[in-house]
Amino acid sequence: MNDTPGWTSPGSAPSDDPNGSGVPRPADPADANGSTPQWSKDQPPAGQWSPPTGQTPPPAPGQGQGWGAPPPNAHWGRPPAAKPGVIPLRPLGMGEILDGAVKTLRTYWRTVLAITVTVAVISQIANILAQQYLAPDVPSPSPDATPAEALEQSLDAAQSSLIGLGPALLVTLMASLVSAALLTVVISRAVLGRPVSLGAAWQEARPRLLQLIGLTLLLAAMSSAIVMVGLLPGLLIGGAAGVALTLLGGLGALVAAVWLMIRFSLASPALMLERGGVITSLKRSAKLVQGTWWRIFGITILTQLLIFIFSMIIAIPFTIIGIAVDGDGFSDMLSGTSTTFGWPFLIITGIGGVITSAITYPISAGVTVLLYVDQRIRREALDLELGRAAGVPGYGPAPGTQTVGG
Repeated sequence: MNDTPGWTSPGSAPSDDPNGSGVPRPADPADANGSTPQWSKDQPPAGQWSPPTGQTPPPAPGQGQGWGAPPPNAHWGRPPAAKPGVIPLRPLGMGEILDGAVKTLRTYWRTVLAITVTVAVISQIANILAQQYLAPDVPSPSPDATPAEALEQSLDAAQSSLIGLGPALLVTLMASLVSAALLTVVISRAVLGRPVSLGAAWQEARPRLLQLIGLTLLLAAMSSAIVMVGLLPGLLIGGAAGVALTLLGGLGALVAAVWLMIRFSLASPALMLERGGVITSLKRSAKLVQGTWWRIFGITILTQLLIFIFSMIIAIPFTIIGIAVDGDGFSDMLSGTSTTFGWPFLIITGIGGVITSAITYPISAGVTVLLYVDQRIRREALDLELGRAAGVPGYGPAPGTQTVGG
């Protein structure tokens, strides 16, 4: 008789013995020969399993959680990243970048709106005054003019309007730069979960304003130079060949300018937060963008598209109201006697512009700053420094700096 106990895996079929004891049959060479194995008639009773106190036995197969399944609410793998402020301290997705910009506006709305509303009001006042007093009253192209004459009249009107609105554009540019500088400081504190007052943001941003203006003008000059290089050969040749060359050159120049702007899109936050020079900030941006140009381009384009849609949602009702209030200006424009509106239209549309700018400025600036933070997290483990700066447990002692660039 072979009574050596055998081994079976969990879930094996029960024994075929008539007593129903459930004891598995061990493998025996006699089975292979067709003979009956020799078993003792006296077998131990079937085992009775009872769960430990306070626990329940595993359910039957197919009825829920069984052996090997994780307990409820268990977290497997890497623990969730710390989130002291508006973003988690880890590489960010596109939705998290947009959400972080919106959360900054919602959480620190007093400081943010104080900045953006002030800047928007100054910009709109300058724009209204320029349109009313500086913009030339250029008549619409004559319906009897040839296509060439109509094109020439349109170009002259655009040139005159640009010259007349130049001071307003300059004021708007300067106001936007101040807004971007202040918002960069606010957003850098929001990443750490630290509020900042308008006065503190101004004190921190003021030393970098001249360099930020220089950076902006340098980028504008580079883009203009690229466009001129692309258009100049076709303009010099003239004729049909010149027109075709101008179109091709303009398209190539546009592509090159867009590539350049994305490559240097992170120079502004690098300048403000790392406190380097203009050239150093351009190099830092090029280094951070390298290898991820298309990702940053996609996030930037999507952000600008959302801002454009929101701007249209706000601007269209105010434009309709302005036209309804200032009917004379609209009638004059339709009749071709004038291309300008009166004070009611300018004031109403200016109010819409203030509302739009007050909300879109922080979103645009927030996306740019958070893209900069995200790239530094991915390339330079900035999340560790941010965790220490925010005083998150496990990241080490908090340094004395309060911004992500410090």
